[in-house]
Amino acid sequence: MGEAEILTGQNTITIHSHIITYGTAATPELTESIREEIESMWNEPKGLVLLNGDTYHLQFRTTAAFQPEISELDVLQNLDPRNNYFRIEPFALGNISFVDGIGCNTGYFLLENLYKGSTTAAHEYGHTIGLDHPTDLDIRGKGVPGIMYPRGTLVDPMYQYDPAKPAGVTGGTMHPMYRKVLQQDIQLLHLNRLRFTENKAIVGDFSNVYHWSHQNTTHGNV
Repeated sequence: MGEAEILTGQNTITIHSHIITYGTAATPELTESIREEIESMWNEPKGLVLLNGDTYHLQFRTTAAFQPEISELDVLQNLDPRNNYFRIEPFALGNISFVDGIGCNTGYFLLENLYKGSTTAAHEYGHTIGLDHPTDLDIRGKGVPGIMYPRGTLVDPMYQYDPAKPAGVTGGTMHPMYRKVLQQDIQLLHLNRLRFTENKAIVGDFSNVYHWSHQNTTHGNV
C-alpha cells in the first residue's frame, strides 16, 4: 500500500510507502534490507505512466522502521495509507511468505525467504499495491521473468534454480532471484484509474491485520 503524489512541475508521480516490521526474526538490519530491495527494484525500470494525456516518470520512495513493541491496536487503528506492517518469523504455516490480499497493507514474512537478492519483499510489495500473479506460468522463450511470477513458474533454463534440469522437475523452475520489475508491471498498476485529490491518491487498501506468530499453531492465523 502507498500514497501516490503527482509532482506536476517535475512530470513525476511518486509512490510513498513506509515498511514497519515486527516479530521474533525482525531486526533493524533486515528491515533496512527489505526497504532497500523494494525501493531499488521498483525504481529499476524507470517506469513511465500515462495520465490525462501526459507522460509521467514513476518513482518509489520507501522508508522503514523496526517496531518490535507494536501492538495489535496500533495496526487496527492505522489511518496512514503509507504504512505497511509485516511480521517476520523463522516459521510460517505453509512455509511461505504472504500478504493479506491484492491491495493491502499487512502480511507475514518467512525469514528464510528474505535472503539478500531473494526478491520476496519486492514481490509481496507488488501485491500490496494491486498486482496479482500472472495467469500464464509458462514463459519459456519470453526472457526475464517479471516480479509478480510465483515460485514454480516455467522459465528459460538460465532463470531456473538449476539450468541443467528439465523444465518442471525439482530445480527446473524459476529461481526468484532472477525476477525483475519491468515496465509491464508498472503498466499493470493502472495508476491512471486512481482518483487524485489535491494531487494525491491511495494505492491499495487498508487490511490492518496484526499477525500473531504461527509457532505452536496447527491451523490458520491466530
